[in-house]
Amino acid sequence: MACDVSLLSGIAYFELLDEEERRGLASTIDLIKLAQGEPLFQAGDPGEALFVVRSGEVELYVRDTVGQKIVLTVAKEGALFGELALLEAKPRTATAVALTECHLLVLERDDLLLLFRKKPEAALHLLGAMGAMTRRADELLRTRVSRNVNVEVEEHTGGLYRIARNIARFGGSLPFLALNAAFLTTWFALNAWHPGFAAFDPFPYDFLKILVALEALFLSLFVLIAQKQQADKDRVRADIEYEINIQAELKVAHLHEKVDRVYESMLERFVRLEKMLAR
Repeated sequence: MACDVSLLSGIAYFELLDEEERRGLASTIDLIKLAQGEPLFQAGDPGEALFVVRSGEVELYVRDTVGQKIVLTVAKEGALFGELALLEAKPRTATAVALTECHLLVLERDDLLLLFRKKPEAALHLLGAMGAMTRRADELLRTRVSRNVNVEVEEHTGGLYRIARNIARFGGSLPFLALNAAFLTTWFALNAWHPGFAAFDPFPYDFLKILVALEALFLSLFVLIAQKQQADKDRVRADIEYEINIQAELKVAHLHEKVDRVYESMLERFVRLEKMLAR
């Protein structure tokens, strides 16, 4: 139903209009009432109008990849929402539910064009509302976006862990094998029997056995530390894969809901057509 002109007073978007212009605009704007907990629209619904809260509160939220509810904002008295889908002529990107009993002013595209023609300054208020919503969405993205698993683990890795990982990586390389072979060959050559030369570690090379045992001990410890880091990466990767699987399931369920709504809408349209044809 059309709203009373007094309902437009006190709202920044209509304060630029004079009394006569507000009366003309009020005759085209609709007023709707929502009960507590009643949904206004859902994500994916066509965007045919924007809304201004005259009284009460409306919650706008989306679902993330794992189905958790992310509250974008709570629109209170005087707040505007739903403008993005109207301006782009695309489906709604969020769901709106009344937190309390509320009254909303409904502006369709023609009403919005009429307002802008009379007072172009009103477009700046609309842009300001869109900018505020975009800033809140950016903040949510910065705090909730998933990063690369390697970056995620690297940020929680200390300097000693990085040293141990690099040593373990070098211990499994061909240069390390060549270095050990050269070291052992030199050791055996220096401790071989020569006339007039006293060996510092003669056969059976007891000192060499101690060095090799210590090398094997430390290398095994470095390998265990590196394996622990790899296990942490695998755990983070498993969490990401789980979120991807949940996201796929939610998308399939969301598609089923859309198909059901389209089916119900088509049935209603067919019933109306049959009644019109029968008349």
